Amino acid sequence: MILLTLLFCPDCRQAGKSPPEKGDLEGNISISTSFALYPLILKWTDEFHRLQPDVEFDVSAVGADKSVSDNLAGFVDLGGISRGVHKGEEEAGLWGVAVARDTVVAIVSQDNPFFGELLSRGCTRDELARIWIGGDIRTWGDVLVDKSVLSPLRSYTRADPCGAGEIWSLFLGGRQEDLRGIGVHGESWMARAVKEDPLGIGYTNLNFAYDARTLGPIAGIRILPLDLDGNGRIGPEEDFYATRDRLLEAIASRKYPSPPSRDLYLISKGIPKKRSIREFMSWTLTEGQVYVSETGYIPLSDDELEAGRRRLGDR
Repeated sequence: MILLTLLFCPDCRQAGKSPPEKGDLEGNISISTSFALYPLILKWTDEFHRLQPDVEFDVSAVGADKSVSDNLAGFVDLGGISRGVHKGEEEAGLWGVAVARDTVVAIVSQDNPFFGELLSRGCTRDELARIWIGGDIRTWGDVLVDKSVLSPLRSYTRADPCGAGEIWSLFLGGRQEDLRGIGVHGESWMARAVKEDPLGIGYTNLNFAYDARTLGPIAGIRILPLDLDGNGRIGPEEDFYATRDRLLEAIASRKYPSPPSRDLYLISKGIPKKRSIREFMSWTLTEGQVYVSETGYIPLSDDELEAGRRRLGDR
């Protein structure tokens, strides 16, 4: 089981600045977020509300691109996206700071008739690119030892603009609009579609592939291993998908590649000025980091958190 311990000290905040006393803040904070960050933001807002009962939160999961547009239009105070801020968005006034890390994984149905071999062989990045971008892998026989297998391989992709699709396509060497497959909207629909199709394959954010209670893959879904060295088998150093904690450890130690692992960002239109919002963001980069691994994400390094606090003007 992965054990990530974070220690906080007086230097975690601006010199001479103390965190607000309990109940010292008030106000309403609206947040629209990508599906990838939704579980963590829910945890953060719930815990911060316990510290500051007069700060109320309105959180909605809308997808990365909708979160960006909501923030640029001034419809919400904060957003959460599972990718970096694009240059055009930054020029339009969007500001962001990295707060955690996670990944996207390939998934198949538990009822896939070839899962035993898939578990032992995995798929290479090239094979996955040929499924979603090249389009020349069309049967399961194309990725199995027995090339005579003609069972169709049905790929699923996100029909809505999203961070998961963007980072998955980047991993495969393309853009989200290049991804082929049956389009579905949202993480839950992706998991459901693949679960119900024994010959399907999809991709999803880590926290929608693993059960938060058991820490194993969600019922009916299995994670397709990546054959990182391309030798046609999943060796011990590549076998880290059985539990969420093992995969988190692989991401933290950089055994799992980036992409598809990626940083997650809180965003706003310009650097927040409202005190309650600034204190909430400062808290996510300090005391709030204790909830990152608990919720199924990877904490950022001390240097990365320090850089985030400087961007916020909290150092």
